[in-house]
Amino acid sequence: MTRAPAIFASHGAPTFALEPGLLGSRLTDLGESHLADARAIVVVSPHWQTCGVRVTGAATPSTIHDFGGFPPALYSLTYDAPGAPSLAAETASLLIDHGFATTVDDERGYDHGAWVPMRYLRPDADVPVIQVSMPHNLDTAGALRLGEALGGLRDRGVAVVGSGSLTHNLYEVRRDGVNAAYAVEFAAWSREAVLAGDVKSLLAYRRLAPSAIRAHPTEEHYLPLLVAVGAAGGDAPKAIDGGITYGVLSMDSYAWGTH
Repeated sequence: MTRAPAIFASHGAPTFALEPGLLGSRLTDLGESHLADARAIVVVSPHWQTCGVRVTGAATPSTIHDFGGFPPALYSLTYDAPGAPSLAAETASLLIDHGFATTVDDERGYDHGAWVPMRYLRPDADVPVIQVSMPHNLDTAGALRLGEALGGLRDRGVAVVGSGSLTHNLYEVRRDGVNAAYAVEFAAWSREAVLAGDVKSLLAYRRLAPSAIRAHPTEEHYLPLLVAVGAAGGDAPKAIDGGITYGVLSMDSYAWGTH
């Protein structure tokens, strides 16, 4: 069985589902070239935070529209990929073996952090998808460890996707077409660290990266990058340029195991 890739996908704002920008077609190309043979896909999203870790166990997960005030067309979108109860149980067991208190949630559907990027990565929704939550107390070291645990699934043909946003300061969203210098600088620092395999710097990004607190007033949208880095297991990274939306949301993404 071919080893499945690890991916970090920036999902930006929910409107990414309607506005593919630079990244949408590039994620689709990635999915066509490297997810076609995947047995299933596991997604970690910052929009599902729990006590301990939970794994979606529904056979037919629903599409959750966990946002408000957006165009009506956004609320009609669904992502109808099948779940995988047996894989959910397998994943929960794997995480327990790695020290994570984990349960299977048979009711939870896909939040927009999962279904929005998946609409580009696998638009036909023809591969089983399960979602893994992020613990409320997760930090960079914990996110890396979570990814390392999930990385074991890659040898079983299961791709691991960390879905977040390379920068995520919604307080400074712009509509004037001008990209904020700090967002550009933070994205460039992150790219250099990821491509160099500099895990130590990524773990300490809040101290080392330029404007880290401004780029991420809270950490949850950066932590999926560490999940993907952990799942990568030392594979060579590939950068996927996603540009910047709304002046402050870097859509840069990364893939490992695709060379």
